[in-house]
Formats: sequence, structure tokens, C-alpha cells
Amino acid sequence: MIHIEDVSSVRAAVRDARKGALPVRFVPTMGALHAGHAALFRAARAAGGFVVASIFVNPTQFGPTEDFTRYPRTPEADAALAAEAGVDALWSPRGDELYPDGESTRISVGALAACWEGAFRPGHFDGVATIVAKLLHATSADVLYLGEKDFQQTVVLRRMVRDLLIPAEIVVVPTVREPDGLALSSRNRYLSADERRAATTISRALRGTADRAAAGERDATVLRGLLHAVIGAEPGLRLQYADVVDPATLVTVDRLDAPARAIVAAHAGSTRLIDNLALVPPTS
Repeated sequence: MIHIEDVSSVRAAVRDARKGALPVRFVPTMGALHAGHAALFRAARAAGGFVVASIFVNPTQFGPTEDFTRYPRTPEADAALAAEAGVDALWSPRGDELYPDGESTRISVGALAACWEGAFRPGHFDGVATIVAKLLHATSADVLYLGEKDFQQTVVLRRMVRDLLIPAEIVVVPTVREPDGLALSSRNRYLSADERRAATTISRALRGTADRAAAGERDATVLRGLLHAVIGAEPGLRLQYADVVDPATLVTVDRLDAPARAIVAAHAGSTRLIDNLALVPPTS
């Protein structure tokens, strides 16, 4: 595995790969890597080609009261995990190249970025869309790999890639979970033992709601109420939102006449957690 910092070097590595007719498969991350990231790397590796992963804690997607300065940074462990998972080039971009002095351009994705996460974290998705567009331009990636846990992010980035005519396919890799159901996240390391126990209620509520939908419940009000009831009964959680939405538009649905998405955001202590699960009604 090669280590790269500057944009010119990542472009040179990509040019060399293309000489061998290798597709470029790109996984953007903020580091503090875990098995969820490894699943992204392995999916890219299994598809063949040249696998590039980036590690960059992007300042423009953090609000002024969020955890940018304390976001976990583990470069040595990250490099070891990336190498083991089959990454060909690990790119740690320089902030002064991605955000040069005087830069002011931002990408706004409109209504998709203003709801749910966007409502609680204003400007977050402008920062996400902007940095991913920069990284895609630098890597000229053929395929972009994203994790399903950040479901709204996948919807936002699909729209951005479509609207800006960026020639990259998007592959979404299923959420990786702990044996007790907790979705893997770099922020899980902030949780105390009691907070972690409480956090598993989120996945339990999602799973119960998905099971209810699969059993034939099509009234989204009932399904939404189940999410609120289960999570609301856990004193160690502070719910921000829980809803049932259209997976393409993120608009709240009234009935499950087609697959939908259950989405949740809640605090366990000071740690904010998000999760989601597909709701699929029976076909008969």
C-alpha cells in the first residue's frame, strides 16, 4: 500500500492505474477506522481495480459546537487496517490543498440536505457534498463506496453526483453491526458502558419496526409510534427524531405501499448516534 498526501501524487497514482486499464474505486473516510470501514474497503477490493481510500477530518461538515477538535484520530491503526483490507493507496489530504486560502465555494443540495440531519446540523451536508466533490475530482474515481449507516448522506451524494454530471457510480455497503445490534461508528468509543447499553435500544427499535412492517403493518403512523415508544422508554437516550420516510426523497410517508426507511437520531449521554433500517412490506 502506498501513502499519499498531495493531490498531484494521488492523480499520478490514478494515471498509472489507468495505464493498466484498472477502474478506480474510492472510499472517503474521516479516519478512526473500524470494521465498517473495512467492509467498504473489502467490497471495493473484491470488485477489482485500484482501491483508493482517503482519511480527512473535514472541518466544513462540523458545526461550531460539534466535535471537530476531539474527533478521534488514529493514523497508525488506520493505516494497518487499510492495508489489511486491501487498499492500494491511502491518501491523507493536506488541508491547505483542499481548502486553500481564500476558498469560498460550497455545494448546496437543497431540500434533501435541509431535513433530518440537516435540520439539526445546519450546513453539514453542504460541507459533505463539497468535500466529496473535491475528492472525486482529485481521484477521478469510477466508483464511490459509501456506508448505509449514514443513509441520508448516501441520498444527498447520489443527488449531487447526478446533478453535477460527475461520472462516478455509487455503491452503498450495508451497515456493519456489533453482535448486540449497535451500528459501528467512530463515535461509539465515546460511550460509557451504561451509554453503550442504552444505545442498543436504537437498533432494537429499528428491528422491531422492520419486523412489524414485514408482518403486514402498512400504517406508517403505527410504525413511527413503535420507534418512539421503544426508544422513549429508554431513560439513557434522548431522542431527536424517529420517522418513516421515502428512501429516495426522505419525505415522511403515511403508508408502506412500497419499501421505506426508518431513520433515527438520538443522544446517549453527550454522544449523538444515528441509525436506519429498510422497511419492506410483504409482497402478497
